[in-house]
Amino acid sequence: MSDTPSEAEPRGSASKDSGVKPGIDAGEPEIPEAPKVPEGPADEVPAARTGGALSKSGSARGDSGGSGSGGTGSGGTDFEKRKAQARDVDTRDVDTPDLDKDEEWDGPVVESWFADVQAKPPAPIRDATLWAALATGVLSMLLLGDGLALNLLLVAIPAALGAYYAAQAAGRRPHRWTLVWGVGGLALLSVPALRDADWPSFLAVLAAVAAGSLALHGGRTWTGVLFGPIGLYTSLVTGPVWGWSGLRERSGGARGNVGPVVRAIAVAAVLLVVFGALFAGADAAFADLLGGLVPDASVSGGPWHAVLFVIGVVGALVVAHTAAAPVQWDRVEVPAGRPRGRVEWALPLIVLAALFAVFNAVQLAVLFGGYDAVLEKTGQTYAEYARQGFWQLLLVTLLTLLVIVFALRWAPRDSSGDWTLVRAVLGTLCVLALVVVASAVRRMDMYVEAYGLTRLRISVVTVELWLGLVIVLIMAAGVWGARWLPRAVLASAAAGVLAFGLVSPDALIAERNVQRYEAKGSFDLDYARGLSADAAPALDKLDEPLRSCALRSIAQDLAGADKSWYATSLGEARARDILDGRPLSPDADWNVCNRLGTELAYR
Repeated sequence: MSDTPSEAEPRGSASKDSGVKPGIDAGEPEIPEAPKVPEGPADEVPAARTGGALSKSGSARGDSGGSGSGGTGSGGTDFEKRKAQARDVDTRDVDTPDLDKDEEWDGPVVESWFADVQAKPPAPIRDATLWAALATGVLSMLLLGDGLALNLLLVAIPAALGAYYAAQAAGRRPHRWTLVWGVGGLALLSVPALRDADWPSFLAVLAAVAAGSLALHGGRTWTGVLFGPIGLYTSLVTGPVWGWSGLRERSGGARGNVGPVVRAIAVAAVLLVVFGALFAGADAAFADLLGGLVPDASVSGGPWHAVLFVIGVVGALVVAHTAAAPVQWDRVEVPAGRPRGRVEWALPLIVLAALFAVFNAVQLAVLFGGYDAVLEKTGQTYAEYARQGFWQLLLVTLLTLLVIVFALRWAPRDSSGDWTLVRAVLGTLCVLALVVVASAVRRMDMYVEAYGLTRLRISVVTVELWLGLVIVLIMAAGVWGARWLPRAVLASAAAGVLAFGLVSPDALIAERNVQRYEAKGSFDLDYARGLSADAAPALDKLDEPLRSCALRSIAQDLAGADKSWYATSLGEARARDILDGRPLSPDADWNVCNRLGTELAYR
């Protein structure tokens, strides 16, 4: 969301209170204008702070040439000197309150990264936001007690609505990137509803929090992207206090508005409980239907349900308060690095690029000349060669990105020739780094062919591919500008996490290992037992008794988890259907499974 006019508005139509100047994109941070020097007598020149302290009367401290008479004596010369001093005002100090006419500035000019990031006071909370927070708390209490699946998405929807109402009350209009981050965050929360595996779901929830923070803050710079999630934590105290203040105003000043609604809800709840229990006792089919639809709200779980209710309400108020009064992280001013000379900056990078070129030439020679000669010369096995190289190349990719970041900070930028040098050197280094990424991915593929696919291996190769995409984005930023780069990098990370969860890594691992078993006859049964229910469709393709041995752990987990429909993932539902349609073989006892595991692991 953005607290500035929508991009669809004409750029010159920004209001006086918006802080946006005509001709500047409404989503950009506010850039203060330099103070204008008035044309008039010398004593009307505004106060200014330059390298030295300057009083509002215009006389610089320690200026022995000025008479201090305010324009008498050498009036013309003094007036021109004071106008020149006012023109040298640092525009970063324009928000400093004016000093009294006879008062001088005694303190030093303190530069702070976070000087302008304070959030504005939020608008009074709306009734719609309070109802959305209440709905979030009720859904959290009823749905989140049995685990995370579709219920997490159901709880997030009213919280998102509350944030929308709060931002609307504060005069903030949805930006196109607000919709991207909001829809992306909700899409990421669908991963727990689809996959039974915990690790991709955990990554998806973290990415959803990051995307949601950007939807609330509207960050577009590196500081806005990196510090955005912190803004949610700054509202942990102010959000509930803001909501409580609004509730007290309504209950104290307009008691008749809240009381009837509360009484109506209480009466409706009593009627539903009483008549629902009677109907359930009268008909077994209705009782079964009611048991499947209505969440468990037993008395034994009362304290835990109360905790979930509080968490839901507080979380919704935190999100709404952040949307109503976001911290302006885009205004964090990181001082620019001191530019280096061409030789000092370019020589180390050219040497590094030459080293990359030599390594890539060796990789191409190995690729076209075959691995047999290399393995014979080094004395390594096929798998050892692949395993040894991947982790080093992954570290090389990470360090290359770090080198590019610091190189851009200290890059020479005095002329167009400097920028041409920067683009040429860093562009060459990025191209060579992409070859390193391709070599690392190829080595991991060799290692998987030798030993099979695991969660760690699929995770690190995914990270390596994403790092390669980041390098491509940096190269594109060197051609078309880097204004869009921070959001593009985070959007690519969120899209990668979403794709990682949707492809079901556990299912992909099982599928790849089953194919390897069919081709080579080797299979890691112990590792397959540790996979989640997402792997059941692939493991179901194995022959008995190996199939039953691989699915036994999944069957035990599903038998011990009696979850409601809203806490059951699609992966769990499919695994139940597979096991119900084709039960485990009774011949696959632990002795048979242990023997198979030992035999197949060393083929």
